[in-house]
Amino acid sequence: MNKYLRALIVGVLLLSASGVTAASSFNVTSEDGKTGKLGPDHFATVMGCTGQNISPQIAWSGAPEGTKSFAVSIYDQDAPTGSGWWHWSVINIPASVHELARGAGSDPSKLPAGAVQTNSDAGVPSYGGPCPPSGTTHRYTITVKALKVDKLEVSPNATGALIGLKTNMNSIGEVTLVLTGTR
Repeated sequence: MNKYLRALIVGVLLLSASGVTAASSFNVTSEDGKTGKLGPDHFATVMGCTGQNISPQIAWSGAPEGTKSFAVSIYDQDAPTGSGWWHWSVINIPASVHELARGAGSDPSKLPAGAVQTNSDAGVPSYGGPCPPSGTTHRYTITVKALKVDKLEVSPNATGALIGLKTNMNSIGEVTLVLTGTR
């Protein structure tokens, strides 16, 4: 074994022993996504879609040490806009909370105390269900970010791009779950 390969192996072992890999226990799940797909009830009620516009249940565990709050988003990178589509963003979720209930995006009473929904790309601070063009399959990325701050100071009218900037600046870890949707 040459000295470079040996040094690489030793480096990996040292990083593993130092706890750098501890963040790998951070994960996200969705009872509504067990099949890997968003169901028809999660779809919008506009543009030919006949869903019920119900946000999916989202749960997470194993957040990095030092987490002070969470942010959750659902983003469609396949939307035919040239820049994707933000379906839902929730910020200022307290560190003690590890789930958003099914339907919390359209029923604010189901949101955790202190959590704030910001604008979807439909221009309203709530869940905006998907409605992919007929015959296409889109990928919906659910992201949970662990943040090093208690609150993000942004308006509920903030765009998904601004929320992405603010959360990326304050993130100490993130996990994603990709679900598909077709109509």
